[in-house]
Amino acid sequence: MAMSHPYRALLALVLASAALVHARADLAQASPFLPRDQPGTAQAGGPAGPVELRGIMATDGGFAFCIYDTAKKTGTWVGLNEPGYDFVVKSADPARDIATVTYQGRDLKLELRTSKVASAGAPQVGNPEAPPAAGLNAPPGDEQRRLDAVANEVRRRRMEREKAAQLNGATGLPAPAPAIPNR
Repeated sequence: MAMSHPYRALLALVLASAALVHARADLAQASPFLPRDQPGTAQAGGPAGPVELRGIMATDGGFAFCIYDTAKKTGTWVGLNEPGYDFVVKSADPARDIATVTYQGRDLKLELRTSKVASAGAPQVGNPEAPPAAGLNAPPGDEQRRLDAVANEVRRRRMEREKAAQLNGATGLPAPAPAIPNR
């Protein structure tokens, strides 16, 4: 009777180990961070996956693929079957913007990620209601008018300061700070 107790403990240990091995096998096949019950979630990296395909470029040695690691927030250009990274591009179809990448023992079929930034369009040229531009490429007449306006504003402020100093000098009060014009 005393001998059957160690066998039960050994049997329990073997069953627990088998359950753990089975749980680990399931863990490698399906990530808890990817949505469930959707076709292709185990194969698709997509924008929510651990890696994304961000670019494809033709080079002298074939095609290069920009793979972005979403956890590390880094992108790397790699060639087909190039070792030395956390992932390997196994196959690709540059015409359809698709690459198959092996990442952490899983094959992920990645499509080229589309940009979320929309173009604002071409800038407007020659707005008739805008005031003439002053600066390096301004016509000489416009630049001279701008300089005259600045000189007049400096003269006006200087006169206000002198007037305030004369008034405050007679009363013995400190001069107030000059007013900042509203534009």
